[in-house]
Amino acid sequence: MLVLSRGAKEKIVFPNLGVKIEILRVAGNRVRIGVDAPKDVRVLREEIASDEDLHAMPDSEVARHRRHAQRNELNTASLALRLMEKQLAAGMSDDAMTTLHKALRSLDAIDAEIGSEHAPPKKISAGKRRALVVEDNANEGELLAGYLRMSGFAVDVAGDGVQAMVQLSRHDRPDAVLLDMSMPRMNGGETVRMIRRDPGFEGVRLFAVTGANPGDFGVPIGPSGVDRWFTKPIDPAALVQELRGELALAGPC
Repeated sequence: MLVLSRGAKEKIVFPNLGVKIEILRVAGNRVRIGVDAPKDVRVLREEIASDEDLHAMPDSEVARHRRHAQRNELNTASLALRLMEKQLAAGMSDDAMTTLHKALRSLDAIDAEIGSEHAPPKKISAGKRRALVVEDNANEGELLAGYLRMSGFAVDVAGDGVQAMVQLSRHDRPDAVLLDMSMPRMNGGETVRMIRRDPGFEGVRLFAVTGANPGDFGVPIGPSGVDRWFTKPIDPAALVQELRGELALAGPC
C-alpha cells in the first residue's frame, strides 16, 4: 500500500479489480491517500498491464477493442496517481484531489466494464432529474434527500466534500448539487471550487444550503460559484421550486 500521510481511513472499493483506495483530508491541507491492489494490477505499482496479461483475453475484434480501451484507461489511472503523488509532495492538495478524481473515473470505468457482463440491467427512472445532497449532519441530509425524492428527484447523499467528489467520480453526473458550507475535511467552498474547475461538470447547478453567510467561505453567487444561496432554516417547497426553475422542470412541489 502507498501511504502519503497519516490519518483515519475512508475506502473507495473497485470490487471487480480488487482495488481499494483510501483518502482523508486533514486540517485543510494534509491529505492521506492509500492504494491497495492485487499484485497482478501492476498499473497501480510500476507498469501498465503487460502484453502477456492482455493477450490472455479472447482474440476477437471486440476483445481487441476492449484491450485497447483498457490500456488507455489503465494508463490514465497510472499517470494520474503518479502526478497526484508529486502534487501532494509539493503541498498542492487541491490539485491532487482533482487528479485523484481523474484516476477514480478511469478505474471505475474499467471496474464497471469487467462487472457489466454479470450485472442485471439498470432500471432507469425516465424523466427524473438527479441531485446530490452534501451535508455532514446525516439526519438533516437524509430528510432533505427524502423531501427531494418525494418531489420527483433521484437523489444521492454525501457526508462532506471528500465523499461528494468520490460520488461524482463514480456515479452518473447529477443535474444539481445541494451542499452545506461548514463541513469537515473538505468544506463547501473547497468543493464548489473543485467542481467548477472540472469541465466535466459544466452546466451542473450548485445550490448552497447552509447556515453560513455568502461571504464566509469566499464563494461567489454566479457561474464561478453557486447558482443560488439558501440560508437555513430553509423552506423545502421554495427550494424545490427554485431547483425546478434552474433545471427548467415543471410540476407540483
